[in-house]
Formats: sequence, C-alpha cells, structure tokens
Amino acid sequence: MIRGEPVALVARPGAGFVLATADRTWSLQSPEDIAALEAEHRPRWVWWAAPDAAADLVRAGVRLATCWDIAAVHRLQHGGYPADPARVWAGLHGLDAAAIPELGQLDLLAPAGDDGDDPEDPQRPDGHLRPEWAGGGWSRDEGRATRWAQLALEVAEAQRTRLTDPRHLATAHAESAAELLCVELQAGGLPVDRDVAEALVAGFIGPRPNDAADALALRARRDNAVLEAAGMNIDLRNPAQVKRMLAQLGFDVPDTRSWRLEPLIGAHPVIEQLLSWRKAERIATTYGYAWLDANVGADGRLRGSWTGTDGAAGRMTAGAGLHNMPAELRAAVAAEPGHVLVRADLGQIEPRILAAVSGDRALIAATADDDLYAPVAARLGVERPVAQLLLVRPDPLHDGAAIALR
Repeated sequence: MIRGEPVALVARPGAGFVLATADRTWSLQSPEDIAALEAEHRPRWVWWAAPDAAADLVRAGVRLATCWDIAAVHRLQHGGYPADPARVWAGLHGLDAAAIPELGQLDLLAPAGDDGDDPEDPQRPDGHLRPEWAGGGWSRDEGRATRWAQLALEVAEAQRTRLTDPRHLATAHAESAAELLCVELQAGGLPVDRDVAEALVAGFIGPRPNDAADALALRARRDNAVLEAAGMNIDLRNPAQVKRMLAQLGFDVPDTRSWRLEPLIGAHPVIEQLLSWRKAERIATTYGYAWLDANVGADGRLRGSWTGTDGAAGRMTAGAGLHNMPAELRAAVAAEPGHVLVRADLGQIEPRILAAVSGDRALIAATADDDLYAPVAARLGVERPVAQLLLVRPDPLHDGAAIALR
C-alpha cells in the first residue's frame, strides 16, 4: 500500500470494520487496528459519509489525516443537501432522483418497480440501488459489507474522474476533511465551566426554578418590568402587539428588531427594558437551565451535532447552541487547565466570497475596506445593518446582493 492510496472503510455496528482497495478486501476488528494502518500507510480513507464511518474511530481517539467523503463530494457536484447513498448513486448514473425506490409501505397506485431476482446484488435491474441495501441492509453480514465497501471505492473513483480541474479536486478534499472535522468537533465538545454558566443564566432569568409554578412566576416578573415601563398590558411575545405599543408611545417603527430599537435607547425607559427583556427571554427559552442540563455533559463539555454544509446557509453550522451561543454566555466557555482557547475570525468572509464569485466591480472594491458593509451601505443609501442583511440574505426577488450595487 502506498501513501495516499484510496482505502474504502465501512463500519459494521458492533462488528468491526471492512476495508477495500482496488485489489483486496479485508476486515479489522478494533479502532486500534485502524490507527495502526493509518500510522504505517496514511491512506486516503473513503466512506459514504463521515458520521457513519468515522464516529466510533473518533470517539476511540483515532485521528485520520485524509479522506474522501462521498456525500460531501456529491453536494459539490450536484448541489442540494440530501446525499444519502441512493441519491448519490442516482446522480452519478444520471438516474431520476424522483424514481429512487424506497423501503416502506407499498404504494398501490405507483409502479411496482423491478427488484430483480438477486437480493445480494446491491443494484436493481433499473439501475438504482436496492432500497434495502441503501437503507442499511448492507451491514447484515460481512459479505455484504465487503461489497458495500467496494461500491464506495467505485463511486469515489467515478466522482474523482469528473473533477478534472485541480482546484475542484482540492475543494473535494477540503470538504471531505470538513465533514471529518465535524465528527471530531461533536465528539470532543466545547469546554464549559458549568458554575459560571449557571451564574450567567441566573443573572438574566433568576435562580433555577424549583417547579413549573416557580418558572411561571419568574417569567411574569421579567414581563412586568417592561409592562410597568410601558404603562400598558400586552403580550410581549406577540410582535404585532409590541409594535402597536411602541406606536402608542410615539415610536413608529416598521418592525421591532433589536437593531432597529437600539438607536432609540434613552428616548423612553421602555426601549431599554424591552431590549433587556429580549435577551433574558432568549436565554430563558433557548439557553437556560434546561439547555445546560440537556447539552453539557458530566465532563463539562458542551456537545452538539455539526454539519459541514448546512442545507439552508450552505456553510458549517452546529446545533445545541454551539453555532450561535449568545455573547452574554460565552464567558462560560473556559479552557481546561494546561490549555488555551484560540479565537479566529475570517472577517466577513461570506460577502468577500460573494464578491469574488459575482465579479461585481463595486462589491470587489468594497472588500478593500476593513468593514466591507460600510461602503456598501453608503453606495445603497441604507443603514449598515440593512447592507449586512442584504449581503448575508439576498432578496429572493433578485439574483443576488451584488445586483443591488449596479
């Protein structure tokens, strides 16, 4: 085996690993066996998707250097987020994704399809993957797992041959690594000082409630601070009622977003109270005591799922608050003894990529500024937050934010 040689890997639940190269297949029983192979040969590991193949290895402390993630490469080549084996296979072979056969209750109004006579063949006569195989039936025995590993190797090679531009190949490698990184991030978690976290939460919403009635009383206390300042009784969780309240107090605003209200601080006590209430409400409903109990383990690690390319945003995202933890709670993130946390910011990377991809000269010129949003806002004649919103979430009625600059 030579360094960088593709080696397909499938993990059979509770039954070790099956590997395949172009000229052989074999089985290994433990993560330590995989670690030894990695240390000696450093192959490029090929798998259908990192969470399925690498999770047990990562949890066992095995670090893999390079990989080819079939699902990640499929997203690069075909777009969209779904990248299950059946969809990958259909896309690679030019088959209609709408005709992918599925397991489940028979639809009497749909064509029966043709599964053929050999259930041990992962491919049906119509070209699609057999749904029983794609749905996990490949792991039934070692023979099937071996064929599944060989199939992964074939699919990866077919994907690679379509990436004729070296830059595209490098992107496939990078996206594959990102998916493996997501598995590692989920397994490792983020160190959190739970005592500090509880103190920060208490500072916003009060001490941990003893029961549901106590929680309702704390919620009412937070609400009353705003309602007393407003001099009226409304449902603060109803944006329309909040907008009408502000109008009655002399603030005619198109919406009640926080960035819209922040310039009005000092004009009336209710503004500051409302903004403080919103921070507390977000923590109470999303990042409160229940969130800590559900997501911070006994080892003081905050864990959540990670995705390399989120279906909506198209970028790496995380669950359990890892991606969008309120700034007010971030002081609870603390390095363990003997370690330090390093913070890095790519600096408005999304709009800068948009400038490069769009080729829009005005947007490219704006990237020379330390704050890209400022010249865009000046060019469009809008406030900076509006320019930021336009660039990050383009108007669906337009082709993109760059068009607005022309």
